[in-house]
Amino acid sequence: MAEPISLPSFEELAAMAKEDPEKLSQLRHQLCEQFIESCSTDMQPRLHAQQSHIERVLQRAKNPIHANVLLREELHKQIVKFSEALQGELPSPKQTADVLPFRRDEEWR
Repeated sequence: MAEPISLPSFEELAAMAKEDPEKLSQLRHQLCEQFIESCSTDMQPRLHAQQSHIERVLQRAKNPIHANVLLREELHKQIVKFSEALQGELPSPKQTADVLPFRRDEEWR
């Protein structure tokens, strides 16, 4: 496991956001990877998939405020899905195949 990354002070992070947003993005990525690596190996693929989804959402953002709005929308979608699952309100999957009845009186072999 890699050595833990120390988080810069708020002032340093704010300056990085203004002067070198790419460096801040790299730090965010490193911290996310460090966290995912600290989780169980069973959870890591799921966490990597979630992080990849978050990265794709962030790529659509036009500015930092837009990024926050997009991430809030994604979080809201997940909360709604979670709530529906807890309350048993998940929509039933749409049938994508024709189901043919099996007649027992016919020889099928």
